[in-house]
Amino acid sequence: MHFNFLGLRRILVLVGTTCLLFLSTPAFAAEQIVLKYGVFRESLSVEELSTFAQTGQLSRSLRVNLALARQDPKATRQYLTEPVKINPVFLDRVLNSQIGNIFLDKISQVIYTPSRRADRQALRAALVLSASQDGQVSLIEIIKNYPTNEVEVDGNRLESAYRQLRRLQTSLQDLLNF
Repeated sequence: MHFNFLGLRRILVLVGTTCLLFLSTPAFAAEQIVLKYGVFRESLSVEELSTFAQTGQLSRSLRVNLALARQDPKATRQYLTEPVKINPVFLDRVLNSQIGNIFLDKISQVIYTPSRRADRQALRAALVLSASQDGQVSLIEIIKNYPTNEVEVDGNRLESAYRQLRRLQTSLQDLLNF
């Protein structure tokens, strides 16, 4: 009697992720962000960063932080909001593979838990939840859907994280067209 454990594992992961997505409530989403730019470190609400991403209007603390770090607010906003189209089911499958772990490790150098524990799992959940909402992902969505109260972001590497998302999108499209 041959039992396909790999197929069963995929089904269980998909069912588990689906349950997580449908049972998730805003209480499990990030509320605070620690935005780091070199030696500068600013704690602000995710809502404050989200407002900036949506409207372009900077709060006083965010304006000061970006100015001290010599960051262009327009570029920062673009990296936060530019959507990347991704099929949520295929994304979930890829993120639960060795290649997906490599991708998650790269992005978790930019967006991570304060304890630096379970970064892969937290990022995987945020990515899949973000993609399941509208078939696309943006960095601000990942931050908003991060499953811890606080999330840390290396602001100097936002562009790198955005480029990694673009690479993932291209790789997934290539696999789908294969």
